Amino acid sequence: MVNKVFLIGRLGKDPVVKHFDNGGAIAEFTVATDDSYKDKQGNKVEQTDWHNVKIPTPKLAEVAEKYLKKGSLVHIEGKIKTRSYDDKDGNKRYVTEVVCEGFKMLDSKKDSAGGGNYSSSSNTSSSNQEAPATTSAADDDLPF
Repeated sequence: MVNKVFLIGRLGKDPVVKHFDNGGAIAEFTVATDDSYKDKQGNKVEQTDWHNVKIPTPKLAEVAEKYLKKGSLVHIEGKIKTRSYDDKDGNKRYVTEVVCEGFKMLDSKKDSAGGGNYSSSSNTSSSNQEAPATTSAADDDLPF
C-alpha cells in the first residue's frame, strides 16, 4: 500500500513556522490547486481546492520559511495524514493535511533559490538554473 501525494500549486499565504526550544521547527501553509471541466451544458467550470501542508522537518521548515512566499509556484511531495482533536466545546474535529517530505520551487529565477529541490531525506539542495520558468495563462485566474 502506498500513501504518496504530488501537488503542483501556489501558496495561499507565507509559511508560518513555529520554532521550539529543543531546536525543532514546523512550517505550515496552504496550497491552491486548480481543476476545470465542462458541465452538461458545455460551460467551463473552474474549481480551486485548498490543501493544508505541514513540514515537520526542522531544516526543511527553515528552507520553506526563507524561500517560499504567498503565490510561490511549488511542487510538493508528501503523504496525506488525518488527525483528530477535541475543540474547546468538546466536539471531535478532524484535520486532513499533506505532510511534506520535499518540495521543488517552480517559479522563475526571481532569486537565487529559483528551481531548487529540497527534501527531508537529504541535507543537500540542488538548483536547476537552466530550467525555463514555469508559468501559464491560467496563473492570472488564481484567487490571490
